[in-house]
Amino acid sequence: MQALLGFLRTLGAARLAAMVAVTLALIGFFAFVIMRVTTPQMTTLFTDLSYEDSSGIIKELERQAIPYEMRNDGAILMVPKDKVTRLRMKLAESGLPKGGGVGYEIFDKSDALGTTSFVQNINHLRALEGELARTIRAIDRVQFARVHLVLPERPLFSREIPEPSASIVVRVRGMLEPQQVRSIRHIVASAVNGLKPQRVSIVDETGRLLADGAAGDLAEGATGDERRIAYEKRMREQIETIVSSVVGSGRTRVQLSADFDYNKVTQTSDKFDPEGRVLRSSQSREESSLSADAKDGQVTVNNELPGNQRNDNNGTPARDQSKKSEEINNYEISRVTKTEVTEAGRVNRISAAVLVDGTYSKNEKGETVYQARSKEELDRITSLVRTAIGFDQKRGDQVEVVNLRFADAPATVPLIEPTGLLGMLQFTKDDVMNVIELIVMMLLGIVVLFVVIRPLVKRILSPEMNLLGAPKPALPAVVETTPLPAPNNNAMSQMIDVAQVQGQVHAQSVHRVGELADRNPHETVAIIRQWLQEPA
Repeated sequence: MQALLGFLRTLGAARLAAMVAVTLALIGFFAFVIMRVTTPQMTTLFTDLSYEDSSGIIKELERQAIPYEMRNDGAILMVPKDKVTRLRMKLAESGLPKGGGVGYEIFDKSDALGTTSFVQNINHLRALEGELARTIRAIDRVQFARVHLVLPERPLFSREIPEPSASIVVRVRGMLEPQQVRSIRHIVASAVNGLKPQRVSIVDETGRLLADGAAGDLAEGATGDERRIAYEKRMREQIETIVSSVVGSGRTRVQLSADFDYNKVTQTSDKFDPEGRVLRSSQSREESSLSADAKDGQVTVNNELPGNQRNDNNGTPARDQSKKSEEINNYEISRVTKTEVTEAGRVNRISAAVLVDGTYSKNEKGETVYQARSKEELDRITSLVRTAIGFDQKRGDQVEVVNLRFADAPATVPLIEPTGLLGMLQFTKDDVMNVIELIVMMLLGIVVLFVVIRPLVKRILSPEMNLLGAPKPALPAVVETTPLPAPNNNAMSQMIDVAQVQGQVHAQSVHRVGELADRNPHETVAIIRQWLQEPA
């Protein structure tokens, strides 16, 4: 201990302060590296949380002593990656997150005994609105939804039943498609008794009206436009899929235009078949009559007198006999009545333009060379496109396939799947970033160790004279002289010359030491003390 204390006293205050500073800096740096490396990797637990859900989840995380990070004003919570799955299941068991609204769980904690019917109706309305909001948020691009339902009661002594209505406010990422807007309307209408989709209005966060709940059904033109856009999109995707499988992904561009007829036509036609007659009814009638001669048939006074006798030929009066036959047949002729109703939205004509890129290859110099596709290949692609869209020449359809070089599409390099050890390890992006971070930390530690710490330690442990800025002056070497057997004049002169040289060297050394002592008195005193403490 005495030697250690003596060594520390010999170092001086400056050396001790430098050593303490270097030690603290070294400990702090390596502590930072160790903490940074051992810190668990954080990943997203939930996003787009409301303040109520965020506070509830944070209380649960603090109760379980789980580290977490908040981002985006508490809307995003980050937890260690190895605990995400367990935490989500645990929070789901506790009913978190609730989604910023109250659902049917409002009836789980309420005391039904003593609750009025008005409160029950209000709770049922709140629960229904909350459940619908949660369902709407499950749709893609919908971040937040708020639902308001109006369920009027039927007035007493009234035959008319007021229709319910609903209004929805949504916050979306980007823009909702028309199909998604209609889906939301039908979901809400199907969940509420007596509610029609036309009575549901939808507004986004910017105040833009997505669906009008007071205008009834959508306009026929809007519906037709939506059908046309959906039809063109579907046909374009079919063409891109089949052409991309031939020319490669991203090397084809397709534009398709469809002409629709939105007129609704109703046509009725009657057709009669004269050959297809059927007897429906038959009626026969026969008549026969007998009449006397014309003279006998005359009514005269002579003929009416009593005793008047007629003189006929052969004693027999002349008579006329007639017979009449009539037959009526009714036939039913075959008749066909045909009624055709052509709905709006018929395709009148389709025009498709397909642009395909050529092929790329490398020449002997390693340069990329463009090569156009042959006419036979373009004809085959044209045939595929015509088959995909249902080409009809009578309808006036047009298909044009052109081969041109893309301005922003160099030759595509096929993706090489990792094989061997890399394919078995299946490193993810996060794993690669962690490895890179560890390598950077190690390199930084090595650089600090060799560039900063090593020179400081070497300077602290160096001899005292190095701190003075100059090396210790070397003591003049003692010239050992051998006794001469017989001094003579020449030898004496040589000895005198050597003594003069040695004296000059000693003088110069003493002068230099004196100058150093004058410039650095404290260091000089420390050196002298060290010499005094050294054993003889």
